[in-house]
Amino acid sequence: MLALLLVAASLGLSNFAASVGIGVSGVDARTRLRVAAVFGAFETAMPIIGLLAGRSLAATLGHAAHWIGAALLIATGAYTLLQSARVARSRHDDSQASQAVQQTWRLIVTGAALSIDNLAVGFALGTYHVSLPLAAAIIGTVSVAMSLAGLELGGRIGLRAGQRGELLGSLILIGVGVAIGVGVS
Repeated sequence: MLALLLVAASLGLSNFAASVGIGVSGVDARTRLRVAAVFGAFETAMPIIGLLAGRSLAATLGHAAHWIGAALLIATGAYTLLQSARVARSRHDDSQASQAVQQTWRLIVTGAALSIDNLAVGFALGTYHVSLPLAAAIIGTVSVAMSLAGLELGGRIGLRAGQRGELLGSLILIGVGVAIGVGVS
């Protein structure tokens, strides 16, 4: 059980870091719930998918999972960085519906990128005969808690960063992507 909690905390650290980046730009209660739900869902589902997909998929993606996740996070951070620069230059606001759709897709891509290496974790959990429902529940719960903590910390940093919050958040996402790519997480 302790090993499972440590695995869950380890997996949740990247969610925590990304949530800090998201929280820096300022989020409302609804966004907090969306971030926690998306990150928690991906963190819960990916080990299950990894276990069900079996050894061949986990082995195939094993080393590439870090690179795929890193590339997706860097791309998401770079896109957000470019969008914030574009809006700052043009001062032309898209409709709220358009912004909500863009934010939702970025959140889904970020959630997937952060949890793609959990496919291999799911396979590993299966080899140790860990209860899959218990593992999924613990990993998901820890992920949600760490995501909410990251959003709170990011929000506090964002208050101090002022209008540079979105820029700082983009850079944090890129940094998390680079850290995953070089194997720090």
